[in-house]
Amino acid sequence: QVQLVESGGGLAQAGGSLRLSCVVSGRTFSTYSMAWFRQPPGKEREFVAAISFSDVSTYHADSVKGRFTISISRDNAKNTVNLQMNSLKPEDTAVYFCAAKIEGGVYYTNDYEYDYWGQGTQVIVSS
Repeated sequence: QVQLVESGGGLAQAGGSLRLSCVVSGRTFSTYSMAWFRQPPGKEREFVAAISFSDVSTYHADSVKGRFTISISRDNAKNTVNLQMNSLKPEDTAVYFCAAKIEGGVYYTNDYEYDYWGQGTQVIVSS
């Protein structure tokens, strides 16, 4: 079983920055891929970015490319998946979810393809 706990959401002004973190615990393997999804108010959940544990390759949605960066940090046995969000826009307002996929690379952009999910963290960007 894998547990994902997100943190770092909050309120930011347009043009500002926030950093989201997702602590990954439980049984994980190098084959895992991690991703961030978001669900804007009244809309479907959408893919934001993904990263592979094995080779740290990344893939970002066009809507966030150049503004958001996904990364992994490792501290002893703890893995944390980060999402650095710069140049925020009001349309980035959403609940952000961390997700884990047991097998596969970074080009999986559908939420049903992921096996574990965090509880979500709210991001609000004011204009």
